[in-house]
Amino acid sequence: MDTNEQRQESQQNRREERHKRRQRSQIIAYTVVGIMILVLAAGIAFAVSKITGMNHNRQEQQNRLDDIIASEETITAETVPELTNEQKLDKIIDEAIIQNMPLEDKVAGLFITTPESITGVSAAVQAGDGTKDALSKYPVGGIVYAAKNIQSADQLKQMIDNTKLYTSYPLFIAIDGEGSGTDAVAAAGLGTKTDSPETIGASGDANNAYTAGTTVGSYLAELGFNLDFAPAADLKVVDGNAAGSSSYGTDAATVASFVTGMQTGLQEQKVTAAIGHFPGIGSTTQSTKNGMASTDRSAEDFRANEFAVFQSCIDSGETKMITVSNMAAPSLTGDNTPCSLSGAVVTDILRNELNFRGVIVSGAMNQAAITNYYGADEAAVLALRAGCDMIYAPENFETAYNGVLEAVQNGTISEERVNDSLRRIYRIKYADKIEQ
Repeated sequence: MDTNEQRQESQQNRREERHKRRQRSQIIAYTVVGIMILVLAAGIAFAVSKITGMNHNRQEQQNRLDDIIASEETITAETVPELTNEQKLDKIIDEAIIQNMPLEDKVAGLFITTPESITGVSAAVQAGDGTKDALSKYPVGGIVYAAKNIQSADQLKQMIDNTKLYTSYPLFIAIDGEGSGTDAVAAAGLGTKTDSPETIGASGDANNAYTAGTTVGSYLAELGFNLDFAPAADLKVVDGNAAGSSSYGTDAATVASFVTGMQTGLQEQKVTAAIGHFPGIGSTTQSTKNGMASTDRSAEDFRANEFAVFQSCIDSGETKMITVSNMAAPSLTGDNTPCSLSGAVVTDILRNELNFRGVIVSGAMNQAAITNYYGADEAAVLALRAGCDMIYAPENFETAYNGVLEAVQNGTISEERVNDSLRRIYRIKYADKIEQ
């Protein structure tokens, strides 16, 4: 090969080498750019995620919770068809609610309180920052309103609507109203007054109780209520008894038909009925609001009469909630322990003997029958240990709440016991989350 050919070959080799180096450089450059793009994209995604997370308020958390429940419903219905509706709902409640609840929130969810007891005001007529802060700290299971909270329809509805927005969990919005003159809503002119249960019972027509329930449920639902502490299943046993005009009469079978009629009317309007006042307060003339109230009614008479009313309601399959009286019934408990603090009454009889599977609510813990003898924390713990699922109107909410929280933390009340009550509570609150 001559010198000229050698030179040309050498130049050709150098050109090929330079071409290869440029290709390698381009590959490296493209790789670096690709990596930078990926890093940048990841950074943007992370930043968006952080910003989104910070901006999610508690109401949006509830919306996500509803999405979880909806997806769980679909999965459960498709993959575990052998489960009953109650089992499906419990699965949803466990996975979407209970497993994600801090213990503090679980305990708060066992209380139904007045708005004043959590906000510190003397008479709540609006729900603003005070309510928002209180429900953020103490997401109670329910709020019960009274006459002093009512000024007008617009005011009441706005207060209730705001209150519902200020909690991460669904609330029972409650009233004690049977539709007659003792009903705070009807008395304020915000609903159609009905005859008293005593008058309705005297009519002999249980359809009148159903009509009253429909009427009361309609105006309560319109205002935002979803729980009514009515009707009373008490029998008139003695003159001047504690049940008064709230009782439909004396005969167990007849009274049961009126109670279930009122209950059906309320619940068709999406207002849960809380039947009272187990084991029945018609055999005493004393009021638990004033101090100890006791009855000498025998256990045999209770079973043959008052229990028959509650049993009929339970057997109807419609009774979701029963309240227990603070009256003492020594024939059932062996002493003067208020019934709502007695395991013999709440668990042995109502839960096991009568086979009630719904929510059991204590008597009002701010009544003298309780406050004269027990501290707010002691009473709340005793009521839960007796078998109650919810504590109604404690004398001092924070004291009662802290007492229950401490009892769970030290093992006096197990967390699973709390979870059992929450399942029963949420079966009512989330009944519409699964097709019946």
